[in-house]
Amino acid sequence: MPVVVVPYSSDWPVHFEQVARDLRAALAAVPSATVEHVGSTSVPGLAAKPILDIDVIVEGVDMDAAVAALVTVGYAHRGDLGVADREAFASPDEEPRRHVYVCRAGTLNVRNHLAVRDALRARPDLRDEYAATKLALAADAAMDIDTYIARKSTVLQKVLAASDLTPDERLRILRLNDPSAG
Repeated sequence: MPVVVVPYSSDWPVHFEQVARDLRAALAAVPSATVEHVGSTSVPGLAAKPILDIDVIVEGVDMDAAVAALVTVGYAHRGDLGVADREAFASPDEEPRRHVYVCRAGTLNVRNHLAVRDALRARPDLRDEYAATKLALAADAAMDIDTYIARKSTVLQKVLAASDLTPDERLRILRLNDPSAG
């Protein structure tokens, strides 16, 4: 399946707020739950795959309650999909297209998502470089998602260098995104 990257849409934050409102209502009894728009659709002006990424961030003691709350409102629990301290969900409807995760607060996965978002929002130069890389990769009709992720790792490392992640944490993220990296 080809990788599709499209220009930024001002609809994305509107769609996020609609979904977030419903998620917050479902999670009302989960005291630590926060709903964060992450990924490229969360960065104004950034080209992206047209799928919202949403992290529901909770303290560890609230993981089970958050999972149960989302299942109650129609989200299908898909398990951790190989990522510790993160539970994935299929949405109950098709629009807007989205990936929803319940994530344990403070994990490297969560910190990575927030660091990339915040750095790209703060640095238009990095945002534009990242967009150009994504668009160039997606222009290759034979591009698969794993290669796409690996090949954008160089620019993502520049983005993460502008964050508070340590060099060791950045290396761990690089190895996760590009298993062939040193």
